[in-house]
Amino acid sequence: MPELHWLSVTDLARQIAAGAVSPVEVVEAHLARIEALDGKLKAFISLFADRALEAAKAAEATLAKGEAPGPLHGVPIGLKDLYDVRGVPTTGGSSFLRQPAAEDATVTRRLREAGAIVLGKLNLHEFAFGPEGLNATYGTAWNPWDPTTHRLPGGSSSGSGVAVAAGLCPAALGSDTGGSIRIPAALCGIVGVKPTYGRVSRAGVLPLAWSLDHAGPMTRTVADAALLLRVLAGYDPGDPTTSVLPVADYPAALDGPVKGLRVGLLREYFLEAADREIQGLVAAAAGVLEGLGCAVEEVRLPHATYTAAAAYAVITAEALAVHEPLLRRHAAEYAPDVRQRLLTGQFLLATQYLKGQRVRHLLRRDVEQAFERVDCLLAPTVPIAAPPLEGGRVTVNGESRDRRGTLLRLTRGFNLTGHPAVSVPCGFTAQGLPAGLQLVGRPFDEATILRLAHAYEQATAWHRRRPPAG
Repeated sequence: MPELHWLSVTDLARQIAAGAVSPVEVVEAHLARIEALDGKLKAFISLFADRALEAAKAAEATLAKGEAPGPLHGVPIGLKDLYDVRGVPTTGGSSFLRQPAAEDATVTRRLREAGAIVLGKLNLHEFAFGPEGLNATYGTAWNPWDPTTHRLPGGSSSGSGVAVAAGLCPAALGSDTGGSIRIPAALCGIVGVKPTYGRVSRAGVLPLAWSLDHAGPMTRTVADAALLLRVLAGYDPGDPTTSVLPVADYPAALDGPVKGLRVGLLREYFLEAADREIQGLVAAAAGVLEGLGCAVEEVRLPHATYTAAAAYAVITAEALAVHEPLLRRHAAEYAPDVRQRLLTGQFLLATQYLKGQRVRHLLRRDVEQAFERVDCLLAPTVPIAAPPLEGGRVTVNGESRDRRGTLLRLTRGFNLTGHPAVSVPCGFTAQGLPAGLQLVGRPFDEATILRLAHAYEQATAWHRRRPPAG
């Protein structure tokens, strides 16, 4: 049997239900892994070791009584520290939020009801406002694929990406406002799902920008992501933006056929902006999909070039509205980069915010028109592999670019449109750093992109690689 900390959520749940392994053994294995590695990796902000062991013993007792286990019974899960856990502060990665949460977030409660054990709260770019994963208060998490150079894990769900990739927990929840699930998934070599806007409740989740925030799972396999999304998704009266549309059985949909699916390759603005090594890996992935019977053709999103400006206008205005009360009392305690980006919202005109919303409408129309021809869109997740922590610029095909804008370039448009997207590993650079393939689907059609991602994953071996950390 592989080491317990490398078993998938699906395998752990199956073996726990069968009595082949105990929840206590599983939790203890992950706590030992965290103890050994997290001093360097800095994935966790808070660890609930005693609580997790108590919950594992209770899960074991439930099985001993012969009661039917839930789909995640005894499986440890990490939560980005935006999610409320009753009795524990939700810090948002900041130095000053210390008030314990009165209740669990809706998705925290749904995980517990499915039998999951909350292992702890995970690191992030402060207040989820950055794609790098920088955090001066708790330390910037270390990308586990390079043991000697401190490379960025991606953000803002940095701790979630690192913890799952390094075997500190089999799955985690992240949040995605401009790519904050998909970017760390790509840079850390795991799977990350941004569901359709309104598919997963955000009640009890610290907001950044109300109309852009998405909650979703980060795992090592597509099957695990499908299993978690099935538990998380669905209408919640605590979040009026959630949809009443029925939730598909995502795990059951994975083995459906992909032959005949039409895949739209986004070259202009997307693939052409990526490092040549990333371009080659994505082109090879498109070839694998063709080998599986998919028809791959190029499509365009004519207004994609305006994505950065529109996303900036929307997120800056909404983030300032969220943080304005806190800024009045704690401005000096914010990380300088986050404070600066928030305060620029004071100079944003209402007309600029509205123009951003108009571009949003045009981009959504572009995507919907593309879906008249294809069933799924394909692009790199991030144009580059994980860059070093130091420095604010990166070099892409000989051209110096802003690091933050480069990391966000290919993901934030789908926060504006609200379409579901999944990032799945699609290879490694010559330096041994992972790259991500992004698949985008029709609204509330997560089943199709998960099915396609699963078929690609099973046809390749990228998800079986393990980082050298530890």
